[in-house]
Amino acid sequence: MKAIEIIREIESFAPLSTQESYDNCGIQVGDSHTEVTGLMITLDVTEDVVDEAIALGCNFILSHHPLIFRGIKKITGDDYIQKCLIKAIKNNILIYSAHTNVDKAYKGVSAILAKKIGLINGKILKAEGDGSYGLGYIGELPIEERAIDFLSRIKQELGVGCIRHTRFATERKIKKVALCGGSGSEFIPDAIANQVDIYLTGDIKYHQFFEVKNDLILADIGHFESEQYIKDVFFDIVSKINPKFAIHFTDYKTNPIKYI
Repeated sequence: MKAIEIIREIESFAPLSTQESYDNCGIQVGDSHTEVTGLMITLDVTEDVVDEAIALGCNFILSHHPLIFRGIKKITGDDYIQKCLIKAIKNNILIYSAHTNVDKAYKGVSAILAKKIGLINGKILKAEGDGSYGLGYIGELPIEERAIDFLSRIKQELGVGCIRHTRFATERKIKKVALCGGSGSEFIPDAIANQVDIYLTGDIKYHQFFEVKNDLILADIGHFESEQYIKDVFFDIVSKINPKFAIHFTDYKTNPIKYI
């Protein structure tokens, strides 16, 4: 099976036309007509991931975060991006990234996170176009939970090292939940407007915690942690093609943030 056949399936699920203007989705390096011998799924492309792909005979790396965000004027191996590119080129590895287009897909990043934490009756938080795609997700818990119990469960189930959150009363209950995988602090006003009990996302800045007052609980669950299940979305897309090659999840937790 050629790489272009896999790419068509990915882009059918999440068209490149829906990506944000700043983004760089699609092929990062490689030939779309390459015959695929194995596929590696990862959130980020690092040297460890490329080395792992080489060792396992994978010549297609499917990542969420693009390896190349800004323009590159030289490839000399001065940073990890250049080193990854050099290794990929030398070993005939194609790297393909599906980022904000998959963030916006109806069953994309936020939807799979909502499913993992048990939300039902879901809809898109910030819909775009004809309303069939957009960023974030709103849903409900089947049974309301105390806020402290809900956050403790999220911390354990998602493997979050630390959850930063706004103040809440001990007995405050959670029923309606909004979330956005990755960096979703810009949608705090949308969460408030939808009168949710809590909003979960990553990369929240200090002063943004003041914005919610007592309208809702604002919780930062981490960028990597809130997007980690994208691998399941990628696997579902690729495995439905009935490939004749092996599909691997990277063994490396690529999150650059560690907690003490």
